[in-house]
Amino acid sequence: YVYISAKMIYGLQLLKYLNNFSFFPLFSDASTVLGKRWKDTAETVIIGGGCVGVSLAYHLAKGGMKDVVLLEKSELTAGSTWHAAGLTTYYHPGINLKKVHFDSIKLYESLEAETGQAVGFHQPGSVRIASTPARVDEMKYQMTRTHWHVTPQYFIGPGESPGTFPFVLAGLYTPGDGHIDPYSLTMALAAGARMYGAQIYNPAPVTALNPTADGKWDVQTPHGTIRANRIVNATGFWAREVGKMIGFDHPTIPVHHQYVVTATVPEVKALKKELAVIRDLEGSYYLRQERDGLLFGPYEKMEKMVMQDSWVRDGVPPGFGKELFESDLDRIMEHVEMAMEMIPVLKKADIINIVSGPITYTPDLLPMVGPHQGVRNYWTAIGFGYGVIHAGGIGKFLSDWIRNGEPPYDLIECDPNRYGKWTDVPFMCAKARESYGFNNVVGYPKEERFAGRPTSRTSGVYELLKDKASMGFHAGWEQPHWFYKPGDDIGYKPSFHRTNWFGPVGRECRLVMEKVGVIDLTPFGKFIVKGKDSHKLLDRLFANTMPKVGHTNISHMLTPTGRVYAEVTITQLSPGEFLLITGSGSELHDLRWIETEAADGGYDVDISNVTEDIGVLGIAGPNSRKVLQKLTDEDMSDAGFKFLHCKSIKLAGIPVRAIRISYTGELGWELYIDQKNMAAVYQAMMEAGKDEGIDNFGTYAMSSLRLEKGFRGWGAEMNCDTNPLEAGLDYFIKLNKPADFIGKAALQEIKAKGLKRKLSYITLDTDDIDPEGNETVWHNGKVVGNTTSGAYSYSSQQSLAFAYLPLELCSVGQKVEVELLGRKYPAMVIQEPLVLTEPTRTRLQKKAKGKA
Repeated sequence: YVYISAKMIYGLQLLKYLNNFSFFPLFSDASTVLGKRWKDTAETVIIGGGCVGVSLAYHLAKGGMKDVVLLEKSELTAGSTWHAAGLTTYYHPGINLKKVHFDSIKLYESLEAETGQAVGFHQPGSVRIASTPARVDEMKYQMTRTHWHVTPQYFIGPGESPGTFPFVLAGLYTPGDGHIDPYSLTMALAAGARMYGAQIYNPAPVTALNPTADGKWDVQTPHGTIRANRIVNATGFWAREVGKMIGFDHPTIPVHHQYVVTATVPEVKALKKELAVIRDLEGSYYLRQERDGLLFGPYEKMEKMVMQDSWVRDGVPPGFGKELFESDLDRIMEHVEMAMEMIPVLKKADIINIVSGPITYTPDLLPMVGPHQGVRNYWTAIGFGYGVIHAGGIGKFLSDWIRNGEPPYDLIECDPNRYGKWTDVPFMCAKARESYGFNNVVGYPKEERFAGRPTSRTSGVYELLKDKASMGFHAGWEQPHWFYKPGDDIGYKPSFHRTNWFGPVGRECRLVMEKVGVIDLTPFGKFIVKGKDSHKLLDRLFANTMPKVGHTNISHMLTPTGRVYAEVTITQLSPGEFLLITGSGSELHDLRWIETEAADGGYDVDISNVTEDIGVLGIAGPNSRKVLQKLTDEDMSDAGFKFLHCKSIKLAGIPVRAIRISYTGELGWELYIDQKNMAAVYQAMMEAGKDEGIDNFGTYAMSSLRLEKGFRGWGAEMNCDTNPLEAGLDYFIKLNKPADFIGKAALQEIKAKGLKRKLSYITLDTDDIDPEGNETVWHNGKVVGNTTSGAYSYSSQQSLAFAYLPLELCSVGQKVEVELLGRKYPAMVIQEPLVLTEPTRTRLQKKAKGKA
């Protein structure tokens, strides 16, 4: 008791103390503490009572799930929610996170009427200020990505004003933005959750998580154990502690964020209309009205910001919940001074409060949302640097996914499985520091950030290539984007216009089209699936038929409603043994889907992830066959090694698995090699290809070449927002195959009803700018669609893109406009592809010779 009293000196309540030190067995009946009957089973147990966790409980219960339980270790909002500044905005540079923000705001607008609980929601609008030419370009860049969404947003030219903020220079005005009281919001969501039947228990700390053989979970607390069909970690800066209970080191870290509240400002009090929220991007701060004063919050530079990395090392201190860090006004004075220059009334304002509290960051500042690979029925909703604006939309997104068995739309940028074992603590800390300091930097196309790189994921040729190329970062891997030559303007130099890589990429495209190029493709995700039921499992998962032994095909995993979950290259290596290749960004995303189906269906298979064991080199171009033939006794001719075939061969005496396929569309092979032998194979090819003009090429050239050939890309032309029929993937979808693959019935229904839109192939008349994807497409002054990806075609000397258009605008010759940086450029639908693939050209040549 003396020990407990000492703790209370520091302001901890006895109940909270008992909660955190797990003394609840002292109580004989859980209802004595909780005031309600304890449930022994649940469909879903949510761990964490911040705004995100409570939102999920509300949405699940409202959606009809009967047994929803939320466990909060102390009291609702304890953590980051209670001290949040509560900003709400429709704006987000990410395409699908715009949907999350939209759903949040629309919920908050109606929540008070639904639950009877006030939420303190203010919607004066917001203005993002642009004060440099690059900022103006950035805002025009974002405008074209907003026009095809439902949220209204307006570009404000110099001297214009939206009528709600008196200090506007130039920028983006978004009506409907504002701020909300985080505590009131959470309590209203909790009231709604209870209203629809969810149970919220607090104080109820989770002490252990134990998986059962049938994929369920025993969730242990001091009150007893709940058997749950699934669990959701929504514990904010406690996410690592909960993850470690089941062997995960989630890459989240608390960051100190400060904001300042002023006393009454006479000029603010005199206003008849509430000020719009202002975001000064160069000053790196936000400012809003707080009653008759102002609330000002800066994002400090990398070298000044503070991380609570001791919590990563030692864990969150027991008892920490509604506490704050010591403030440090000196750290933010640079931003305060910039704000005073922009908003002079701040100079006379008295500060009455400085809040410094923990907010959680992931390496890329995006949350981790969805089911986690490596264990069954464990979901995460963690890593929210902006939990208040995300809470409503993420609660809806996860609820729809949990109840319907598939995500309601594509949100792979928030997939928890984008990280892996390579995401160690030094990397996480370096990236969190970079992300916080880069909160308001200009967001360029093809953006690269370099902190924490390289990781442990480097290919066998990385050391040979790292000084010759501009490197990109893909799921922890370093991969060349483009290569330097003497006289090039080297280095990473981002721009909204064509920049220093434009000429070199054209050089690499010509290399592949006219000679022979080599590319490092090691970041591909690679799985081996084998066992008695391997064919049966893959036939269930994929819409294409399975390839024969020694053959390769391209196949798609679909969701139950017939949308494209993944694109995978499948090779049957030996009877019942399959090699699956997917993109770097979807490695664990796809593996989780495969493992889940295998476990739920009781398939007798062995699934192994060999991504880091196997290096991959692509070789492509008309001289590629000559180069390989110099290094092997294997017949590499058309007759001896056909397109979409696989063989185990030796190159320069080194075992290699070669697949005749090329993502450039030119004659080529992918070579799968043990990482330790990769450099030797690469050097042997470069030596053997000297007379053939061999050289390196990167992913930028591959992207341009694949677009010229009309190749669709997963994550762009196809994802969980599209079905394969509208994406033009009919060739790969075998609706007549005997197996009842996932999504088959839905596709049959979609086909019977007919499509409303279709992927179209368009060329653009541009100047020094090319489409990237997600730009708005216009026709007769109306928004009619959006691009999915784009590039410059060096073969035809023009810009081209894929775009989704309504069926009536898909005919060849149809003219439309594509918006780029605030200007609408003429575009036209053309017959695809712009350049025929090498196999097609070869086939046509043989056919012509036969007729002759």
